[in-house]
Amino acid sequence: MDASRIASPVTGAVGRFFLGVRLLLRGLGLYVRSPKLMLLGLIPALISGALFVAALATLVYFVDDLAALVTPFADDWSSSARSLVRVVAGLAFLGLGGLLGVLGFTAVTLVIGDPFYEKISERVEERLGGTPDAVEVPFWSSLRRSLADSVRLLALTALVGIPLFVAGFIPVVGQTVVPVIGAAVGGWFLAVELVGAPFYRRGMRLPQRRTILKADRPMALGFGVAVFLCFLIPLGAVLIMPAAVAGATLLARRSLGQPIEES
Repeated sequence: MDASRIASPVTGAVGRFFLGVRLLLRGLGLYVRSPKLMLLGLIPALISGALFVAALATLVYFVDDLAALVTPFADDWSSSARSLVRVVAGLAFLGLGGLLGVLGFTAVTLVIGDPFYEKISERVEERLGGTPDAVEVPFWSSLRRSLADSVRLLALTALVGIPLFVAGFIPVVGQTVVPVIGAAVGGWFLAVELVGAPFYRRGMRLPQRRTILKADRPMALGFGVAVFLCFLIPLGAVLIMPAAVAGATLLARRSLGQPIEES
């Protein structure tokens, strides 16, 4: 990946979006060049990945029962009409479960792997010239803040996810437009969540990082949506999570106007 290309000015919403995608790819390149950090970063992802695979499997197992539970009005319909509405309901449940699952996985993994991912983020910053105006954040204080911010982000995601769940019942729209909106919403919240470590290192909390990312929303969305889609691939979340942390460090530095070329 050409660092100068990423660092050069990019205009237009589409260009900014794909710049965010390239930041994830460059984060992956930085990460794979550090084999020790690579293995270390996989440990928390494997733990939380096992938990969420079990949760997803449980949802898939009970999705027919859940679909029947929310569509009692279809009990007296013809067999084909009843089956159709319950398939749509089941897809809506799976869509909501996927959105909450991806963000929940990220939140739990960041909490479990806080010291591992903090180290990955620090190493990336060191290679790029260090952290300007860094503040010392005690481990337990960082963990509490990370947990509190993750809970807030999950609550916001649930509030947005409920209307999307309802919209999922609309034929055609629920299976085309809603997944795109879900990926955009999930991508935005992922970007906000993943840049936590570099912003904490600068003494900035959730409201500040959200405001700063909004200044270049297309770039943040490009990064977040790319991560979101990778997380939907089987084992993608486990393998990509540490690289996403490295890429998020690049995103934070770029958003703050700091260099992302290796010194």
